[in-house]
Amino acid sequence: MTERTSAFVVAVVDDDRGVLRSLEYLLESADYAVRLFTSGADLMQSGCLPEIGCLISDIDMPGMDGFELLRLVRPVRPALPTILITGYPDTLTRLPLLGAFAPRVFTKPFEGHELLSAVGDAVRGSLE
Repeated sequence: MTERTSAFVVAVVDDDRGVLRSLEYLLESADYAVRLFTSGADLMQSGCLPEIGCLISDIDMPGMDGFELLRLVRPVRPALPTILITGYPDTLTRLPLLGAFAPRVFTKPFEGHELLSAVGDAVRGSLE
């Protein structure tokens, strides 16, 4: 996890360290501050939820999956922009109904510029 000068913090939760590192490099290339977590429990226990401007989470993780993480995050940060990623598109049938703050979803493999565009949308939304 590298500290950046950007005021906008993106948290990435994925049990695959290779995905974490790839997303860290991608997000840092766009000058975002990045916080990496290998599980939803690690994020929830970290105490950094208030500083996060955008959450990117894998859906399919052992223990707490991405949907359960969303269920825990929403009461604390109901409008937190969230992006879910998955290598298993069939899991999207379990996507909970979240109203106006439904997460953006990307299926692996995805284009880095598309993910950066979604994070950029989160930045613009936070400035409104």
